[in-house]
Amino acid sequence: MLSIKNISKTFHAGTVNEKTALRNVSLEMKSGDFATIVGSNGAGKSTLFHAVTGAFYVDGGQIILDGEDITFKKEHLRSRDIGHLFQDPLLGTAPHMTIEENMALAYMRVSGKHSPFGRVTKKDKTLFREKLALLDMGLEERMKNPVGLLSGGQRQALTLLMATVVTPKILLLDEHTAALDPATAEKVMKLTKDIIAERGITCLMVTHNMHQALETGNRTLMMNDGRIILDITGKERESMTVDTLLEKFREQAGTRLDNDRILLSGR
Repeated sequence: MLSIKNISKTFHAGTVNEKTALRNVSLEMKSGDFATIVGSNGAGKSTLFHAVTGAFYVDGGQIILDGEDITFKKEHLRSRDIGHLFQDPLLGTAPHMTIEENMALAYMRVSGKHSPFGRVTKKDKTLFREKLALLDMGLEERMKNPVGLLSGGQRQALTLLMATVVTPKILLLDEHTAALDPATAEKVMKLTKDIIAERGITCLMVTHNMHQALETGNRTLMMNDGRIILDITGKERESMTVDTLLEKFREQAGTRLDNDRILLSGR
């Protein structure tokens, strides 16, 4: 499904601000895999996602999605196949447009109705209403309301729905519940799991919560200094605790995990 082969990325090469963010990263994701990713700030987690989405071209290596080499494919073309949610709920929607208009934009971008003559039909609007009703937030009754009037949790749930209104080839979740209050975060996370399980979506999810990293999906990856240093699956993952995961990190990285947010949420 997703094959990442020895990709590297250095920003501001040759200057005093030179920063190597990815170092020969390789990863194989099978169809239906749901992998969580943890690591310190600056480990390369979000940079890896941006490499996959095409926010920049990698310096070396190859990215293949569903058999297609997308290494140098433009970002807006990749977006038809890749769903991407950010930590900030404000990034995934257009606040001055209505819920219906946001849904329509997302649907037209990925459904093939992206020509100048494409339009949203009555049938499409019925589909939007049905999808919104699944969120159990009453948004199906507010389709004409500007998205800017919604709470952060409602906007993130809407963004999740927009990213999956047509099933993507892969879904990238970059700490998409971290900015929400605990109750709302739990609700959005449940929606996420339900949608992924129902559709069999291949997913990569960055999280700062160590328990969540071990309990969600079927794989746990850990990044450090631009590399994937751990890839845990199967019985090893099932028997692993937060403490043993942290110890594994110390063994592989030669240092302690220095992100207080991770350590606090991991207990």
